[in-house]
Amino acid sequence: MFKSINTNLNKLYRISGYIAATFLIFVAVFILIGISSRIFGFYIRGLAEYSGYCMASASFFALAFTFVEGGHIRITLFLEKLSGLKKKIVEIWCLTIASFFSGYLAFYFMKMLIISYKFQERSEGADEILIWIPQTSVAIGSLIFSISVFHQFILKIKQK
Repeated sequence: MFKSINTNLNKLYRISGYIAATFLIFVAVFILIGISSRIFGFYIRGLAEYSGYCMASASFFALAFTFVEGGHIRITLFLEKLSGLKKKIVEIWCLTIASFFSGYLAFYFMKMLIISYKFQERSEGADEILIWIPQTSVAIGSLIFSISVFHQFILKIKQK
C-alpha cells in the first residue's frame, strides 16, 4: 500500500512540475502579447498582472517537484560532514521543521483563499479580477509542497 501511495505522490509532484512549466509558458505569452500590443498601438488591460499571477503560480507549483528532485538549497555542506545515525537524525530534524513550516504556509494560503472568496475581493490592477482565482493556484501549490515535504520526512524515517 505504501508503495502505491509513494508512486501516486511522485506522479502528483511530476504533474505539479508540468503545471508550473505551463504557467511559465503563459508568462512568456503574456509578455510577448504586451510587447506586440505596444508595437501595434493597442492596449490590453491586465497583462502585467496576469503574467505576475502566472509567475506566482509557476513558482508554487514548482516547489514540490523541485524539492523531491533535490533542486532546493539544502544543508548538504553540513550533512556531508556527518554519517550514519547522526546524519539521519539531523535530516529528520530538518524535515520535521520543514514539514511544520510548509504546513503552516499551506494552511494560511488556504485560509487567505477562503477569505478572498468569501468577501469577493478584487485585485487593485487595471483588470480588477477576483483575487481568489490566482490565489487558488498558489494555495494548491503550497499544499502540494507541504505534502511533498511530509512525504520526504516519512521516507527518511522508514529508511534503514
